Amino acid sequence: MKKNQQIKKRKKIVYEIMCCKEYQPMRAKELAVLLQIPAGKREELHKILDMLLEEGKISINKRGRYEAVRSSAAKKEAEKKSVKAERKKGQYYTGTFISHPRGFGFLEIPEAEEDIFIPEESIGTALHGDTVQIVVKKDGKDGKRCEGEVVKVLERGTREVVGTYQQCDGFGFVVTDNQRFLKDVFIPAGKSLTAEDGDKVLAEIKDHGNKRRSPEGKIIEILGKPGECGVDVLCVAKSYELPMEFPEKVAKQAERIKETLNEGDFYGREDLRDVVMVTIDGEDAKDLDDAVSLTKEEDLYHLGVHIADVSNYVQYNSALDKEALKRGTSVYLADRVIPMLPKKLSNGICSLNAGEDRLALSCLMDIDKKGRVVSHRIVESVIHVKERMSYTNVKKILLQEDEELEKRYEELLPMFFQMKELSELLRNRRKKRGAIDFDFPESKLVLDEKGKVVDIYPYEQNIATRLIEDFMLAANETVAEEYCMLGLPFVYRTHENPDMEKMETVLEMVHQAGIKVKKGKETISPKEVQKILKELEGMECEPFFARLILRSMKQAKYTVEDTGHFGLAAKYYCHFTSPIRRYPDLQIHRIIKETLRGKMTEAKIQHYRGILEEVARQSSAMERRAEEVERETIKMKKAEYMKQHIGEAFEGTVSGVTEWGFYVELDNTVEGLVHVNSLTDDYYSFDKDRYCLVGDMTGRTYTMGQRVKVWVENADENTKTVDFKIERMG
Repeated sequence: MKKNQQIKKRKKIVYEIMCCKEYQPMRAKELAVLLQIPAGKREELHKILDMLLEEGKISINKRGRYEAVRSSAAKKEAEKKSVKAERKKGQYYTGTFISHPRGFGFLEIPEAEEDIFIPEESIGTALHGDTVQIVVKKDGKDGKRCEGEVVKVLERGTREVVGTYQQCDGFGFVVTDNQRFLKDVFIPAGKSLTAEDGDKVLAEIKDHGNKRRSPEGKIIEILGKPGECGVDVLCVAKSYELPMEFPEKVAKQAERIKETLNEGDFYGREDLRDVVMVTIDGEDAKDLDDAVSLTKEEDLYHLGVHIADVSNYVQYNSALDKEALKRGTSVYLADRVIPMLPKKLSNGICSLNAGEDRLALSCLMDIDKKGRVVSHRIVESVIHVKERMSYTNVKKILLQEDEELEKRYEELLPMFFQMKELSELLRNRRKKRGAIDFDFPESKLVLDEKGKVVDIYPYEQNIATRLIEDFMLAANETVAEEYCMLGLPFVYRTHENPDMEKMETVLEMVHQAGIKVKKGKETISPKEVQKILKELEGMECEPFFARLILRSMKQAKYTVEDTGHFGLAAKYYCHFTSPIRRYPDLQIHRIIKETLRGKMTEAKIQHYRGILEEVARQSSAMERRAEEVERETIKMKKAEYMKQHIGEAFEGTVSGVTEWGFYVELDNTVEGLVHVNSLTDDYYSFDKDRYCLVGDMTGRTYTMGQRVKVWVENADENTKTVDFKIERMG
């Protein structure tokens, strides 16, 4: 009782300090200095801060500093004082022009909540992606849409386009694949290379034209004939300006890197070659950048996460390094991988191949029976992987599904089962603190030798994939916490709290579906989101609401300030475990090694402070690009696959409802639209309150989570869309 009163008193002191007018947001370390808490006794302060965060009384701002959460009344008062000026006629704004296939467009303004509508007749010479200046023509007040007119194109956003070449008499046009780029590109005589009518090409725009004249350009690459193996994916990749080949200087630098190690390479490293460790990856993986080891003494687990020391081969500011930063990440498409580093590195000396000595950076953690990392070391090491394991085989071993595999890997069985134990401890600990697990199945596309999709099915996580995920998360958190405590420049992986305006809408829908919703007054905690997902578990509407909740959250990104990770309910998080395919991991490996070697001088600290913001920004931008192109190629391949099944029946779940129809996700993960005007049995209208389509005469409803039988009406790989019908076709 006395201890509880003491904690309550200390919580009050900390909270009152933060509520003072004079208080400036501080980090935990600065608060400890203010409160005169010695370095060895700061654990209780962290616990108190965690309690206040859990209660919603304080928050962590974008710079990783603690501040008090103001009451609803105070917040409203502040909002009154800082009301945004309404967009009025005659005002000028600058932003990015986003074109719509139907001719009109929008001005997208950074940090603004709403875009400005641009009617077709007011677009001028603006093209999709251009930076433009507009003038407001109609006020955006009384619930009306604000409209503008483009007055000046400040910077062209599109330099190259992918499309189909249409040959005419002595000249030609490129009809672009991007439906938002509304004009064909004129190709004068002699500027078409050897392109033939119907070829897929990449064209460079030399003149963006005007209202009366089409853009003009030249063909710089012929990508192939439509239908040829891989041309469709190549076109999507080129449209996002993904680099398909490495520059000659980069390729030559990679070629000069030796393929084997000698004793001199081991100097100053901890020799862990006698430690039994394995890699566990997908069957077709070739860039193996992480290995794991585990032993157990009584109730203490000794977990080793060993990561390929890519920074040993990619020196800062070298041609290899500049190209890696430019790419930011490896991109995994339906039929190929576009690597961040040349294959000689990613599949060779940097890949932790079984039976070969390799250089690594190892995070060695001691974990107790509650799943807590009680101590750890990060060391430069030399390792020797015993076995290259696959997720499938490890899963079969742990579920005791294959006696032959058990005999083959008999020596490793105790370690695998200890890994299973530890994985469950780590996962349960994360779950208790509120980590959110959406667990959506990914789409697995099976392609034939011609690049055509022959099957699609949901590829779900299993006991082996979760095991590796748990160990990687533990290492990432451990490394992030150490470097945050050291106060050194670093790159963190952060995930901000959700935008509550978006979340409120979703929570209202969840509430209407009969799910209990509890949250703090101003914010929602990861634990509360977790509880909602738990309530939804097993319900037909679960996939829809889970996706809706996910979409209402902000995107994770790379930052130089540690502001925590909402989705993981983690105070400290970074990406440490994949330097072969992610640039931030490679960058923080350099910082870690400089620190371990005692070379993190003040000059080095200033150097990293000078470059890391750009590293974080570029890495986040390239990650977004990779996600988008991966998503687009999957949608295209799904449409291609469903084109082979027009007229066939499938079962699926209603995954979204709108005024123009409802979306159905098939059991194979393909999503398509049932257009409202294709429903001939009744006239259907959209019920906003119940979020469903309702038949005027029959009263029949189509709502989220409902199981339906559909027939494939149409599929178009160019628009990447699939259309379904409810009624039997033919």
